[in-house]
Amino acid sequence: MDRERTVPVPSRRRILKGAALATVPYTLLSGTRAAAAQVRAADYPSAEWQPATSSNYSRSSRPTSYPVDYVVVHVTQETYDDTLSIFRDPEKQVSAHYVVRSGDGHVAQCVREADIAWHAGNWDYNTRSIGIEHEGWVDRPEYFTDALYEQSARLTAAICTAYGIPKDRSRIIAHHEVPGSDHTDPGPFWDWTRYIRLVNFF
Repeated sequence: MDRERTVPVPSRRRILKGAALATVPYTLLSGTRAAAAQVRAADYPSAEWQPATSSNYSRSSRPTSYPVDYVVVHVTQETYDDTLSIFRDPEKQVSAHYVVRSGDGHVAQCVREADIAWHAGNWDYNTRSIGIEHEGWVDRPEYFTDALYEQSARLTAAICTAYGIPKDRSRIIAHHEVPGSDHTDPGPFWDWTRYIRLVNFF
């Protein structure tokens, strides 16, 4: 009994300090795991995962549930950051799978390719397509930079390869070409000849 009393009993402060230290590695590990999960969430390896709210797209299991046989090219009519904010707003009821930034061609993925983004304004085309938004305005061709064309074309080429989509204008289409669309994007300044050539180059 006396021996037990000689064993030092840790103070309350030391216990609390130890408990606090014990949580540090777990917190750091959790943060690392969360960051890794965020990176892995993107289907396109170089894309940054910037998820749309689940209120703005339909969950699915494409291409099992629907074939994927179109890429639809859009222009945001908003800045890159504002577009991501719109996709995160459950009141907006809109999304696209990808957004390409004008200045450097950086790609964000907002909806998984297996899911149905609400981008085409036509349910049949939504179910069968991948939507790519490009930062800019239809009447401001300065937004269609070399970086934007090149990185978007790389993305489209990868999508076409993954789903067996022909790399031509029959299956890589403008938003305004979707039946029933009242949009004009990507507009008259989008260089389709250049874009399709790049898609086939990559």
